[in-house]
Amino acid sequence: MNAKTADKIATTVIYAIAGSVALVLAAMLAFILVRGLPHLSWHFLTAQARSFEAGGGIGIQLFNSFYLLILAMLISFPIALGAAIYLNEYAKPTIWTSMVRTAIEVMSSLPSVVVGLFGFLIFVVKLKLGFSIISGAIALTFFNLPILTRSIETSLSQIPNLQREAGAALGLSRFETVIHIILPAAVPSIVTGVVISAGRVFGEAAALIFTAGQSAPSLDFGDWNPFNLASPLSPFRPAETLAVHIWKINSEGIMPDLSLVSAGASAVLIIVVLLFNFSARRLGTLLYKKLTKS
Repeated sequence: MNAKTADKIATTVIYAIAGSVALVLAAMLAFILVRGLPHLSWHFLTAQARSFEAGGGIGIQLFNSFYLLILAMLISFPIALGAAIYLNEYAKPTIWTSMVRTAIEVMSSLPSVVVGLFGFLIFVVKLKLGFSIISGAIALTFFNLPILTRSIETSLSQIPNLQREAGAALGLSRFETVIHIILPAAVPSIVTGVVISAGRVFGEAAALIFTAGQSAPSLDFGDWNPFNLASPLSPFRPAETLAVHIWKINSEGIMPDLSLVSAGASAVLIIVVLLFNFSARRLGTLLYKKLTKS
């Protein structure tokens, strides 16, 4: 067998494997969307879930999911950004930086259920925060932090050293160079990584079962005082998210239209995650064109 024939065979095998993966993914998405899309309506997206009656919706669970996502990203992004800047711009190859990178690798490989149990023991039990949004947000921070840090660090490392040298030549300090030159140049890649990680956090369930809880009390959307447990902004109330709701109704749900609610909620979850991924690429491209004037 000559080299050209071997190359064609290898290329065909690679395309076949990639096509198989894409086909399985497309089949899974089509199955979920075909079953769920017919059941979507404004009432379903805004109504409160019902435990014993048909006709319930996912309004509170959907709100909880976005609220938890926003809190988790507000906590994790500044920490991840600072860690990534330190590792890429300041850290030298020492035992300390090696330990930090190893810790990030270990944390990124932890199963989400382990993160959930850790959050339950520390935040729910030890710190007495109970099953609450704040417990879930902190647990999601531990879940998301290593991935977000690596994503931002990769974005920073892709910026050519010539730009750092240009900043030094202009008399800028290292910090000023990072703030005024490196970060603006890396913004498109950073935004892409942040939005994709947000989609991953939005679909998380295992870590939230043990921290944010499995109940969704009625909310008073006219009360915006975060210290009232009935307020939608309260971080101290339990909050069943959309992903947890899907798991719960499939494991112990008793409503008559259980399969319809599950299919509709799954379709909403898939659509939101897909929107996160597609918008991340689009937003990154637009920011790159705007910042580079290309």
